Amino acid sequence: MRRELQRLSPGPNPVATLSTWPPAVLDFSENYFALFGLPVGYALDGELLAERYRALQSAVHPDRFASAPDQERRLSMQAATRVNEAFQTLRDPLRRASYLLTLHAEPDARPDVQDTAFLMEQMELRETLAEAGDAPDPQAAVAGVLDRIERSERAIGADLIRLFTHPTPEDLAAARAAVHKLQFLDKCRRDAEALERALDGD
Repeated sequence: MRRELQRLSPGPNPVATLSTWPPAVLDFSENYFALFGLPVGYALDGELLAERYRALQSAVHPDRFASAPDQERRLSMQAATRVNEAFQTLRDPLRRASYLLTLHAEPDARPDVQDTAFLMEQMELRETLAEAGDAPDPQAAVAGVLDRIERSERAIGADLIRLFTHPTPEDLAAARAAVHKLQFLDKCRRDAEALERALDGD
């Protein structure tokens, strides 16, 4: 058990690449992609991420070290927390994109959304949601909003795959604007889903 925890505990050794995962020792100071042996980018194999997450969580789960010394138990808790945080970040498109910006962009960079058409679309979506309760078919109105949001998210996701592949400063500026758009869409989607649940409960 001590040997297994050492293999997965913080250390100076390099993290696995796609061809060497899992490594002899995992370095939890490395980025989330490296932790799972995945390439840094917006495109991501969700099934492979989940598979490697389960493998790491099984190896470092605190229950496996219940009878170990205090230091090993603390390390297992830290490792399990780090693995879970990394997984939750990478599995969510918006959080993954935001995390990529932290890896690539300047910390003081500010998003700049100048897409007037997109801002008008958001206003239209908000207006549709506000009026959905009085629509002839409220559920259909909300479903239409959710469908438009999903199409927009897919289009932005395709842009982010390209922008984060070999990002230039111009690509990163465009990616910041794209992430800001995703934040708008995410908030609108959550509001639409909440309204949908409320309508279903009537």
